[in-house]
Amino acid sequence: MKRKPEDVLKIEAKAIQDNITKEVILNIKKGAKIISKRKGRVAVMGIGKSGLIARKIASTLSSTGTPAFYTHPHEALHGDIGMLTNRDTVLFLSFSGELEELSSLIPYIKKNKIPLISITGRKKSLLAKVSDCLIPIKITQQACPFNIAPTSSTTVMLAVGDAIAITTMQMKKIDESKIAILHPGGVLGKKLTMQVKDIMRKGSDNPKIKMNASVKDALFEMTRTRLGAVSIIDEKGKIKGFFTDGDLRRKIQEDENFLKRKIKDVMTKNPFTVEENTPAWKAAKIISTKNFDNIPVVDNCGKLVGIIDERDLLKEGLLD
Repeated sequence: MKRKPEDVLKIEAKAIQDNITKEVILNIKKGAKIISKRKGRVAVMGIGKSGLIARKIASTLSSTGTPAFYTHPHEALHGDIGMLTNRDTVLFLSFSGELEELSSLIPYIKKNKIPLISITGRKKSLLAKVSDCLIPIKITQQACPFNIAPTSSTTVMLAVGDAIAITTMQMKKIDESKIAILHPGGVLGKKLTMQVKDIMRKGSDNPKIKMNASVKDALFEMTRTRLGAVSIIDEKGKIKGFFTDGDLRRKIQEDENFLKRKIKDVMTKNPFTVEENTPAWKAAKIISTKNFDNIPVVDNCGKLVGIIDERDLLKEGLLD
């Protein structure tokens, strides 16, 4: 039997959908509650393909504010179990729920009163019987055409692990500022830590003119900065209007003397602005959803301090 790529995706998507049951959801919440109330780390265990998924889940837990680490059950029996304390939690992944190492690990886990959460496909397995929280997954078909290689089962385990991590994060009330601390580098770090003032154009790179200037002055300023927009300010530097090259193209066709007109008479009054301390990702979202090319930036008193352009957001990886 041959499987097309789209068949594999459909089978694995269906496997996840089939496991969105009341029992699974309730036990994901139960597991997350156990983890959120513990003071230690989460030891995520698994062998083979389940072990690889366990590594990813440990990483997701850690990156969402719940310290976690992966340990191989066999290595745990040869000293690594010493990393576990009575403040920790064990999250064990095994589709069969039957491993040789379990019978040796369980006494230590129980003796130290360490909660055991399991993700398994067999409710009557040894792992299921000794678990404080059992998350039973059901797989009717692996994506493997021979229904042998772990595919759908590992996909569901991964999704359940992500659900545990995100639910735990929310129970612990971990917000974006705390997540930012855990992701100081890369695009994700930028999305969470960078503010508009960090990438806005300011000084001579920020196109602006006074209220009594002409449309021709606005054109010169837009051309000089190559941003296709200009902010109009009063004598105190507060923004009063905004004018774009799009406005110019539309209106100059209607009025041959348009370039001589006062900018205050044709500008967009009370324009949309963002404050300089706004997270850059929020500005990116505004630009994307409102289809803006740029947005004037003000301080908390409404004084113009810069302009943020979509090209700068693209350069920082904040816009797709």
